[in-house]
Amino acid sequence: MAAAPRERSPFLGLLPLPERNAVAQALRTETVGGLVLLAAAVVALVWANTPWSGVYEQIRDFHFGIPALGLDLSVEHWTADGLLAVFFLVAGIELKRELVVGELRTPATAALPVVAALCGMIVPAAVYAATVTAGGGSFEGWAVPMATDIAFALAVLAVLSTHLPAALRAFLLTLAVVDDLGAILIIAIFFTSDLNFAALGGALACLVVFYALQRFRVRGWWWYVPLGVVTWALMYNGGVHATVAGVAMGLILRTTRDKGETASPAERTSHLLHPFSAGVAVPLFALFAAGVGVSGAALGEVFTRPEPLGVVLGLVVGKTLGIFAGTYLAARFTRARLNPDLAWADVFALAVLAGIGFTVALLIGELAFPDPATTEQVKAAVLVGSLLAAALAALLIRRRNGIYRRLYEEETRDDDHDGIPDIYQRADAAEH
Repeated sequence: MAAAPRERSPFLGLLPLPERNAVAQALRTETVGGLVLLAAAVVALVWANTPWSGVYEQIRDFHFGIPALGLDLSVEHWTADGLLAVFFLVAGIELKRELVVGELRTPATAALPVVAALCGMIVPAAVYAATVTAGGGSFEGWAVPMATDIAFALAVLAVLSTHLPAALRAFLLTLAVVDDLGAILIIAIFFTSDLNFAALGGALACLVVFYALQRFRVRGWWWYVPLGVVTWALMYNGGVHATVAGVAMGLILRTTRDKGETASPAERTSHLLHPFSAGVAVPLFALFAAGVGVSGAALGEVFTRPEPLGVVLGLVVGKTLGIFAGTYLAARFTRARLNPDLAWADVFALAVLAGIGFTVALLIGELAFPDPATTEQVKAAVLVGSLLAAALAALLIRRRNGIYRRLYEEETRDDDHDGIPDIYQRADAAEH
């Protein structure tokens, strides 16, 4: 007798209640942070295009720090190299959580978002490469359109007041976690300056100590905060982008709870730092990175010069095609599948929405193009591409809003007012 085929894992099916609550909490924080990020970007754009733009540039370029330690940086670089390390620390914790207890812990459930994210990075890079090849431009910016800004994407959803089901939002969050990991690896491998192996060895030694402290269950912020700062400084002086130190520490932090613990070290750290990351660190980076002078000539260069045009097409076209095709291929050729209640039009709308690249895209743009003139063009392209992706996604999402509302109401209905959605009680009853 032939064995029954194994049931395919529904990645976008009904999430376990604890996982659903965890995702909802992360989404609420990211959404609020995304709105602050959006406001900071608008302030930067307005400020940089007023008669007071000189004041903005003076503040952005003001240097301070400790020159003897190689840390005499401008305000812009402190926000990009320093504050963003906190953002990547939180991203590292979220990635570790997904790998250990979340949607990436098993191959069946990880296949769909991982394949979608990888395709959503490869295709935009290919679109950029094709564009600059046709226009005779530079390949240096190939990585700029590869990153999705999850905070901005969720902020757009919040502004639109849509009724996306939690499982579909979880897909967007998981996709962005994998996307962030890819961006971190790209920064670490391709965008390093001259390496100082002594400093890198010191940073590695600090990470080993960090791991040992976690392994032996040593508690107390007075151990970890100074060690984290030293690790960051050594990583910066070692020639590797300092944000890599943040994600490394995030991946080392323990995510499982010991007996008697109410929260793991990773949970406690994320709980403390997530609001600072989403509400302070990333918005300040945006404030000093998004201040681009916008004029008719500058906007014209976005669509006439190959590098900025490649960034725009990579974000708007490449991200959409890559994520949608990757999701389809994963659902077609792996055991993961979409929730049967969801249409492919929903996935397409989120693929378009993932074309919003801001925080990491701006960071990679600065690393890829040292020339200030080209950097300004690429920054403008990131802003234009993200705006186009947001506008197109808004149209698609509003078109699907009726379906989203029905799914949301079914998912959150609590007719007996016991605090537990009825869908979970029906699922429990079906199992027993």
